Amino acid sequence: MPMAIRKKFFRSNTTDPLEGSSSSYPTENGSAELTTHDPDFKGPTEDVVDQAASEEFPNEEAQEGVTHAEAVTLQWTKPSLICAYALMWSLYCVNAFQSSITNNLSAYITSGFEAHSLIPVIAIVSSIMGAATYMPLAKVLNLWDRSWGFLLMVCFAILGLILSATCTGIGTYCAAQVFYSIGFAGLIFCVDVITADTSTLRDRGLAYAFTSSPYIISAYGGSAAAEKFYQSNWRWGYGCFAIVLPAVAAPMFLLLKYHLRKAKRAGLLKPKEKSGRTLQQSIWYYVIEFDILGVFLLTAGLALFLLPFTIAGSTENDWKSASIIVMLVIGILCLIGFCVSERYFAPVPFLQWEMLSSRTVMGACLIDATYQIAYYCWADYFTSYLYVVFGTSIATAGYISSIFDVVSGVWLFFVGFAIRRTRRFQWLLFIAVPVYLLGVGLMIYFRRPQWSVGYTIMCQVMIAFAGGTMIIVQQVAVLAAADHNNAASSLAFLNVFGNMGSAVGSSISGAVWTHTLPAALKKYLPASALPDWEAIYDDVDMQLSYPIGSATRTGIINAYAEAQTRMLIAGTAIMATSLIWMVLMKDIKLTKSQTKGVLF
Repeated sequence: MPMAIRKKFFRSNTTDPLEGSSSSYPTENGSAELTTHDPDFKGPTEDVVDQAASEEFPNEEAQEGVTHAEAVTLQWTKPSLICAYALMWSLYCVNAFQSSITNNLSAYITSGFEAHSLIPVIAIVSSIMGAATYMPLAKVLNLWDRSWGFLLMVCFAILGLILSATCTGIGTYCAAQVFYSIGFAGLIFCVDVITADTSTLRDRGLAYAFTSSPYIISAYGGSAAAEKFYQSNWRWGYGCFAIVLPAVAAPMFLLLKYHLRKAKRAGLLKPKEKSGRTLQQSIWYYVIEFDILGVFLLTAGLALFLLPFTIAGSTENDWKSASIIVMLVIGILCLIGFCVSERYFAPVPFLQWEMLSSRTVMGACLIDATYQIAYYCWADYFTSYLYVVFGTSIATAGYISSIFDVVSGVWLFFVGFAIRRTRRFQWLLFIAVPVYLLGVGLMIYFRRPQWSVGYTIMCQVMIAFAGGTMIIVQQVAVLAAADHNNAASSLAFLNVFGNMGSAVGSSISGAVWTHTLPAALKKYLPASALPDWEAIYDDVDMQLSYPIGSATRTGIINAYAEAQTRMLIAGTAIMATSLIWMVLMKDIKLTKSQTKGVLF
């Protein structure tokens, strides 16, 4: 790495208002000592001295959590910053390995409970709950402190891991996955917010590239571990991380609390004043602040509206079923109620109008939503497709499905350097979106049994380059459009759209699966296997029990190919709308100073 670049990785981001003259200020007692080579210089104005002094203290007008974050970065040292980034990298590593193991084992776990077709249902509910978590969590991080929100999400993640390891039925497993998804999604969100707190806007792309780089390791290590866990006991795939996660998370929590206490002792924070509210007033205050009604209406509306698309095919009367109709109607009413509540009644809306009215924020959020829809239209059943069509092992299927993590993990550093060098981000979308469309479009053509798996790998590489670029650009864009006081809310806003997109994508995937695969199995299976089509549909182990080349396995492969082709067509058509969203965004120059102190 060139020395000139390396020296700029860690810096004290205090702005010199007298840049261009030789100066030093302020002194310890508050007066300013200045030397200058300019004979016409008359000394600092009052505004200049005030600006210099303000750089040494956190913004007291910001929300308490933001003020605490600035106080921490103003007083800690470079070793502390390095330690923080090492711990954030470790947390991403735990998440990467655990998500890789879960993704590779989910098909077998659900099949063990005779519920293979429920994979999208679990994904939908988990995504919806995640979407409903981000904005309240951002409130926790802003109103109280980054460390307490972080600790809360760690507890949720540990609970999800324990329930997953001990579940004995599909119901418990589904509930466990919801807690697991909320916990780990919230945990990574907290890490992303802390990354934004501790990096300059110009270098934020590089900071995110570094913290997310563990996916390069877990892509292959996680897949191999998943296979070993399946061969021995898949429950330990969750149980061991219920032990590892607290061991990694505790030092991060203690580091934040230690430096916050140091900041208070150094006088960087004013003593907290008592609110004077009674218990009842406090409860009502937080009900309003966290917009509990809006969260409930959004969660219920999305769940009741999206789930029927996945489960309708398995009901007796399909779309004519009374339960499906009731779910759709109530879901639509809840979503309408959410919109009306947010627009006219909510004192503190779940989705802030200031963000909705920002072209850059909305453009980035819409790109994220369409990208997630396009991806999850086919990704939920991709590993099952690899098992059945190409006869790959769990590890090999994991390697192929993890190509995105490996390629994008390396590529993100180049994207971060490009953003740092040009101080612009929009131009990268003009390349990434068309390349992503090309990669997904080619997979439609190659999603046929006669094509080698190598062509699928080629498309995955293209998708990785483009998808990784879009992810970093989206994060940088929403943060560039906000100030530090709204950084957590901006990232939460982006993640809400992303999670809603993944829920919609999973519902499309489930709808295509339940309405295509049964009919395709009946069409392609030989007469001898037709009586068993329902058992084949629900159990991937039974699908794999037929040897490749047999008439039954060939019929199953053709049915999978037909279902996956339709999923990819839907994903490609939806992703095409990103060509509009990328033009909607403003190309903000990354020059403003958002954060203070010793930064990445």
